[in-house]
Amino acid sequence: MQLLKGKHIVLGITGSIAAYKACTLIRLLIKAGAEVQVVITPAGKEFITPLTLSTLTGKPVVSEFFDRRDGSWHSHVDLGQWADLMLVAPASASTIAKMAHGVADNMLITTYLSMKAPVMLAPAMDLDMYAHPATQANLDILRGYGNIVIEAASGELASHLVGKGRMEEPETILRHVIHKLATTNELAGRRILITAGPTYERLDPVRYIGNFSTGKMGLALAEACALRGAEVQLVAGPVQLATFHPNIHRTNVESAQQMYEAATQLFPTCEAAILCAAVADFTPASCADEKIKRKGPISLALEPTHDIAAALGQMKTASQRLVGFALETQNEMGNAREKLTRKNLDLIVLNTLRDEGAGFGHDTNKVTILTPNGQQAFPLKSKAEVAHDIISSLCDILD
Repeated sequence: MQLLKGKHIVLGITGSIAAYKACTLIRLLIKAGAEVQVVITPAGKEFITPLTLSTLTGKPVVSEFFDRRDGSWHSHVDLGQWADLMLVAPASASTIAKMAHGVADNMLITTYLSMKAPVMLAPAMDLDMYAHPATQANLDILRGYGNIVIEAASGELASHLVGKGRMEEPETILRHVIHKLATTNELAGRRILITAGPTYERLDPVRYIGNFSTGKMGLALAEACALRGAEVQLVAGPVQLATFHPNIHRTNVESAQQMYEAATQLFPTCEAAILCAAVADFTPASCADEKIKRKGPISLALEPTHDIAAALGQMKTASQRLVGFALETQNEMGNAREKLTRKNLDLIVLNTLRDEGAGFGHDTNKVTILTPNGQQAFPLKSKAEVAHDIISSLCDILD
């Protein structure tokens, strides 16, 4: 989804082996709709060529103050006024020190010193350099200037040592950029509850009953709400995905009972809830204290879990809105509309395992949004785009 459409980004590249990641970062930024202008240090050109970068951005790469001997020059002032954001990735220890102390000896630093827009930087260096008090002090200085530091990640470094100093992955950096540039005030002041992921119902200390939900749709909804200015209360089942936006407050749970307790506790303080989690309908009547050994057939007694959607539907006040999900394999529309009424929902999002690319485990989804008075079907889209379609439908019915 082109959340960065119309945005101008100056991408600063410095002398680091992580410069190769800038190619992926550029592609992601452009795919998100941004226009990218690269400014590279002389050392940066030792790691990646201007020709490669220019091919990706469609713009000449800026490196030197003067290109020709005819008096023409690159205006760092113009770049500072053109940009909506300056992103230095990778940011080497040397460039970080120069930014902190205003050592304007190359085009990147003069552009930085002239920048009217917010500045982000993603450090990349060996672990000892990153941990050194001088580097950390320089990063603190930059934070004090209002610059946003995307902390380095841990892993194997160019020295083959393992530690903190790797530039964050381009996908993570893109999320930081989107959060900075794409956040709106549409839901400012609103508090939204979102449930996401599966629940695990324990059989014994090592086994559980669960489902195939990955949490991708629910976390995409949380990010979409936060990008529109909402404070998000996310109740997440056992999923491996991270959340990034500072407006997302996450409560991690495992079982349907834990999700029920968290959701019913949080809902009274929220304007709306989106119940995207794939909550188990049944849980074992008892959980064995020890691992159940394989000694032939066993009988498993199950009992129903709390119906979170129905419980919140009963709690809902006239000013609150409630969105549910229905994943159906038969009589899809009829079952979804019956659930919409029975559980006192305002919207229900129907998806079906019959649609290729929809449902569990995919990065895409194909949904129909039903209201008491109508419905709207959407084509197959990324789950990020689907999330924004759902949030737009919710915004239409919020008081």
